[in-house]
Amino acid sequence: MTVSLLRTADPDFAGRFARIVDARRESDGDVAGQVADILQTVKLRGDAALVDYTQRFDGYALAEEADWVITREACEAAYRDLDQTLREALELAAARIRAYHEAQLPQDRDYVDAAGVRLGAIWRAVDAAGLYVPGGRAAYPSSLLMNAIPARVAGVGRLVVVTPTPKGAANPLVLAAAHIAGVDEIWRVGGAQAVGALAYGTERIRPVDVITGPGNAWVAEAKRQLYGVVGIDMVAGPSEILVIADGTNDPDWIAADLLSQAEHDPTSQSILITDDAAFARQVEDCIDLQITQLSTARTARASWDAHGVMIVVDDLLAEAPALANRLAAEHVEIAVDDPEPYLKAIRHAGSIFLGRMTPEAVGDYVAGPNHVLPTGRRARFSSGLSVLDFMKRTSFLGLDAASFKAVGPAAATLAHAEGLPAHAKSVELRIR
Repeated sequence: MTVSLLRTADPDFAGRFARIVDARRESDGDVAGQVADILQTVKLRGDAALVDYTQRFDGYALAEEADWVITREACEAAYRDLDQTLREALELAAARIRAYHEAQLPQDRDYVDAAGVRLGAIWRAVDAAGLYVPGGRAAYPSSLLMNAIPARVAGVGRLVVVTPTPKGAANPLVLAAAHIAGVDEIWRVGGAQAVGALAYGTERIRPVDVITGPGNAWVAEAKRQLYGVVGIDMVAGPSEILVIADGTNDPDWIAADLLSQAEHDPTSQSILITDDAAFARQVEDCIDLQITQLSTARTARASWDAHGVMIVVDDLLAEAPALANRLAAEHVEIAVDDPEPYLKAIRHAGSIFLGRMTPEAVGDYVAGPNHVLPTGRRARFSSGLSVLDFMKRTSFLGLDAASFKAVGPAAATLAHAEGLPAHAKSVELRIR
């Protein structure tokens, strides 16, 4: 086998597995420095910086006013011109994504506690959200739906898309998805400079409050550096999949599942955990054959050879969940007859796919849950994109004389204890 093969029974397993867990396949310091320069230039020069960067990186001239935007009419035309089967597939995906995210909407709270204090919280959407849509290695209408629909469900008033259009070419599927999702503005700019424009605003592009959406290392780094100026969904790294599969699976199916992430990028990672060494060898053979049949063969081969891992355990249920929790992978497939015990035991995963008939690829498109998920072990502390990423909570409280009398003296006592006499006086004047 050409990929890394680990056996939990081997004496060096702990060290080898730790190196896989700790490996980082993300941007280096050079990218961070370049992005910082780009963002500062956009902040200082606005539209002029976007003109320069778009010509340099995309070979596209933002010369006339019409060169900057893709109109709603163009999006509607792209939708009308789609093959009916493809249009229906996008509509099905949008409907399922919308239904799933509508169920996520939080409830306001307003109540009076035992002391007579009125307490509660109100959820409100942000005013404007910026959505980054890639246009380089691949353009994904599914990602536009996954980002725009939760924002619309949350109640965001202004949805702004930025997307690179190399040589002026726009992906008609992306435009059709923008029509379905009801996007308000589409700007023909991409890269870190587009993220900077959304955060700072330029002469043409008004700033937004939250920026979401996938992109390359420069886009991810720009979002990281701008967090605090705006909200972001997450700092996303290369895609990853962990497949937990026993030996009764079809090795062709599992091979295809592993390659579904390997074909994204040379830095993507695909990992198989199984209790059957012979099955692992079969999967490897199927991968070698399937790669030759892919239009994405070069990317998938580079990813699999550099980052593919197979782990053979003695007891799948006893060992795999603990390994999965260490990896905290973006996607976890559980290809066994009874996935429930694994679901209960795996605490850290972006999204979990239950059973032999639930490939991760279905989740990328039509299942409903969001496919924008934490990578790089961030599933230990973060979640996939949801309506909450486009909302914020404002708490409120109200006291009358009786409830103030019940809780006010304790507030004054604590204020004095913290050495904050003005705080204490604010309370004590009302007590007297």
